[in-house]
Amino acid sequence: LSILLSLLVPAHSTRSPDCGGILTPSGLSYRKSGPRNSHAVSREGRQQHLSVRRNQINSIKVAELSLSLIPDTGLRLSSNVDLSVTPAPSTTKVMRLSILVDLHVEMNPEGNLELVTSACKPTVEEMQSTEEKESQSSSSDVDEEINIDKICLEVSKLLLLPNEQLMSLTAQFPVTPSCQVQYLPLAAPVFSEQGITISLQTTFQVAGMAIPLPVSPVPFSMPEPASSSPSHLTLAFSEHFYTSLFFALEIAGAFNMTIPVKITPLPRQMGSLFQEGLPVMLQAVFRSSPRVVLEEGKGALKLFLTVHIGAGSPAFQSFLSVNVDMSAGLLLSIADTRMMISAAVIEDIELSLAASDVGPVPAALLEELFLPTIREEVPAQMNVVLSEGVFLPHISSFTYTDVNVTIHKDYVLVPCNLELRARTG
Repeated sequence: LSILLSLLVPAHSTRSPDCGGILTPSGLSYRKSGPRNSHAVSREGRQQHLSVRRNQINSIKVAELSLSLIPDTGLRLSSNVDLSVTPAPSTTKVMRLSILVDLHVEMNPEGNLELVTSACKPTVEEMQSTEEKESQSSSSDVDEEINIDKICLEVSKLLLLPNEQLMSLTAQFPVTPSCQVQYLPLAAPVFSEQGITISLQTTFQVAGMAIPLPVSPVPFSMPEPASSSPSHLTLAFSEHFYTSLFFALEIAGAFNMTIPVKITPLPRQMGSLFQEGLPVMLQAVFRSSPRVVLEEGKGALKLFLTVHIGAGSPAFQSFLSVNVDMSAGLLLSIADTRMMISAAVIEDIELSLAASDVGPVPAALLEELFLPTIREEVPAQMNVVLSEGVFLPHISSFTYTDVNVTIHKDYVLVPCNLELRARTG
């Protein structure tokens, strides 16, 4: 399998998105509720991070913190911090440190998104003082109190954690023990009044090697978000995304099925082929890759199987093969950061004889003997494979809540809210 995959990989050279997301302004401004304005920091930590010279910082209070969109450019971070400083015994000053930082997102050579500063402007002013002689501090005096030259350097260090979280977007996630999924950004995000739009290409690895995926017949682009959407984030998945998922699972052998069937008594022409008492088994394999079709309000999973009918365990001997074409409803929901996918009731099914060692078998007899078992067991066994769900594109430390899954023609929209996970330890 590894050799075969290595030969096929070069065939997959096109780079086109099959899913993505739009972070709205409300999602950008989301913060987890809880105390965040007061911070207990050691003296050494205060002096190191705020570059304070010869001073004792008594308290730090974040008076204002905002992050806004700049269309076609990036983000603007605005912060006002009040510092209570003791430059000398019996003297206390309250200083307002204002920082204005422009940020944009780049793709680094490793293919990860990276938040970088494009401009940084810190200013400091004295708010009040307990000095016996009130005097207006000059800018040079303020510079002596706080080394504003180093403020921007410290701000850039604060981007380390967000950039680590952005790197987690491209992590590999397991679908089955032998199949992994990975979401790769194709370009830097697009900033607009509607939010931040990122386009992603899904790749799958089987046995540790990337597999070539079917080429999408229709290029996918992120749908325009609703201007009145209250959701923090809207994820979108193309029809091709789901077809690629089932294709990867088929390549991984996840859907190879062995199904016991009870047929009593067996027709004479079949029963004469094997020893009495041996269990009759069905072995189902895909003769063509599964296909997902999305219409307004519903999805369908199209399956194209060859079912070999025989007996014996472990030495299986087939005496009859039938082609089975079936269509099942596709059910989608979200749990945490996973999409739960399952095949619903079989809506349409056709059986036809493919090969026979027992001579002609009437279609009505095939349906009577095998149709009930195939109708029940095939979706049931596929749902066992899909039961763990498929990880959605997400950034570490965040999960999705208030989710609504809407199926449209050719794509699925998932508007949701963000929730910051509680940190442990």
